[in-house]
Amino acid sequence: MCDLVYGYCLRYGRSMRKTPKQLAEKPTPLELRDPRGDAVADVLGASLIRHALYSPIEARAPWGLRIPRRNRASFYLVAHGSARLEVEGERAHVLSSGEAGFVPHGTAHVLRDSADSEPLPVCDGPYSLSWVPRRIGGHGAATAIVAGFFELSDGRGPVLLQGVPPLVVLSASDPASGPWISAAVQFILAESASPRPAGNIVLQRLADVLFVLALRSTVGNGPCQRGAIAAVADPRVYETLSLMHARVAEPWTVDMLARRVGMSRSGFAARFTELVGESPLQYLARWRIARAAELLRDTTEKVETIAGRVGYESVPAFSRAFKRLQGTGPAAFRRGPFAHTDEKRSAVGDALPQGHGREQRPRR
Repeated sequence: MCDLVYGYCLRYGRSMRKTPKQLAEKPTPLELRDPRGDAVADVLGASLIRHALYSPIEARAPWGLRIPRRNRASFYLVAHGSARLEVEGERAHVLSSGEAGFVPHGTAHVLRDSADSEPLPVCDGPYSLSWVPRRIGGHGAATAIVAGFFELSDGRGPVLLQGVPPLVVLSASDPASGPWISAAVQFILAESASPRPAGNIVLQRLADVLFVLALRSTVGNGPCQRGAIAAVADPRVYETLSLMHARVAEPWTVDMLARRVGMSRSGFAARFTELVGESPLQYLARWRIARAAELLRDTTEKVETIAGRVGYESVPAFSRAFKRLQGTGPAAFRRGPFAHTDEKRSAVGDALPQGHGREQRPRR
């Protein structure tokens, strides 16, 4: 009788060999997927703070919140009830139970129970670890919302989001990605309803999933005509983006990139510019600085080391390019408010109407 355990034959009643008869001369390498090869994931990781901040809101009609323009991508997930989301310049959308609304550009918007309710201005409150819902409004119909946002790491919207509409709504009824959206929404609602150890980490990862689903839902749709997210639908342009992201320090030229994706130089340059909104080398220069900003924010590597990692042989040239695109030099950026992702930041749901308590008075 012989049982196989980790590749060894164990025979009952006999002594086991201490070593197998033959050993491979060297281990077989396993290919590992380089995350820098996925342009979408790479841009999200470098351009957005990795923390997604949450807060539950319990609102009773009449209620309304007016959120000013901010450097963040906000989202609102309705657990039960409904909420009217009005994004500046867009048609209002009523979010029903299980739907999520994203405001990816930080556009000013209003969230309320109906068009007749007066929205009160919102300001950020103090950072809080409590998951006790913020109660707002009067004494009417109840709506439960999980609100949150991704803070933009450099105060600017990444190129990836430039072609995304100001309002993206995720619904489980979407035939393309409904099951995935439904599963992510249910996980978030379950975790937020009864927080457990490491719940914040779980919610952050779930928010990442929900955000990527929101971006995917815009690919190929009418409102998304330009921006790097539109290029995801074009295999050759997306392959180019992936090459530049995976090997950011490579001295790429338009000719090199065109040959790698099997296109003529002129056809490739025109197609890339049409979809992305800027030329290949302009995109590469912008991405190198975005990657450098991520390294400055998250590591203690020297500026000259980071300059080399993103393809600059000269520190002065790197510093000039960084200041031109980021508005400040590398050293000042590292000392700035976006240098440490573990700093305390206030959450959308901790925001209270200015000049009011936690509970709004009902209309007379």
